[in-house]
Amino acid sequence: MANIHPTAVIESGAQIAESATIGPFCVIGPSVTIGENVELRSNVVVAGKTTIGEGTKVFPFAVLGQGAQHLKYMDIEAELIIGKNNVIREHVTMHLGTPIDKSRTIVGDNGLFMVNSHIAHDCVVGNNVIMTNNAVIGGHVHLNDYVILGGNSAVHQFCRVGKHAMVGGMSGVEQDVIPYGMVIGDRARLNGLNVIGLKRRGFTRDEIKSLRGAYRMLFAKEGTFAERLEDTSNMFANIEPVMDIVNFMKEDSSRPVCQPE
Repeated sequence: MANIHPTAVIESGAQIAESATIGPFCVIGPSVTIGENVELRSNVVVAGKTTIGEGTKVFPFAVLGQGAQHLKYMDIEAELIIGKNNVIREHVTMHLGTPIDKSRTIVGDNGLFMVNSHIAHDCVVGNNVIMTNNAVIGGHVHLNDYVILGGNSAVHQFCRVGKHAMVGGMSGVEQDVIPYGMVIGDRARLNGLNVIGLKRRGFTRDEIKSLRGAYRMLFAKEGTFAERLEDTSNMFANIEPVMDIVNFMKEDSSRPVCQPE
């Protein structure tokens, strides 16, 4: 294939689309599937049962599909599925899943994963996610669509981060982050709504106003949390973004929901 550099090592069994480009000194394992118009710049390692969706660009020294950093399951047969049109920058690592979960790590479409960011085993990452330089997520973390992780931030294993949420730089997240929320701090605390992000993505003035009202109700001091959640659900039943938060809070989780200071 004309698009594969002669110094690249492609093991027998790898499936590479005709339009893909494999640069110098890349190493592709036997169970790898690379889609149309994927570009591996150089010195990229793709191992394990890894699938890279069409249009994704991978920069030098990224390592995709190695075994989990887990004492029991480093060499277990598992998958890494990467979606379409992602940009994976230098030294990014994404690991295979483990039998603890579904033996699968999933990354959605249109993501930007900046230098040194890390996706651990069994994570589920949605579409249009941005992980800034050195942002890392532990095993079994779920990042929903349009999440942004600031530089040098870290999300503890099993945490969930709701869609359109923003994690500030150098923040340590050890609790679930509500959709549309913004958290910051050494041990991250909820710091209001990601209003700037909502405006940029076309949310209406009325939707943002409803989200603000729901936020004040959910995190007020009066009543129990269950009562506030029920009142919010009744008052904003027809407001989809608010119900995203309510439903997120009602889901089963091993982590509590991050609260304001």
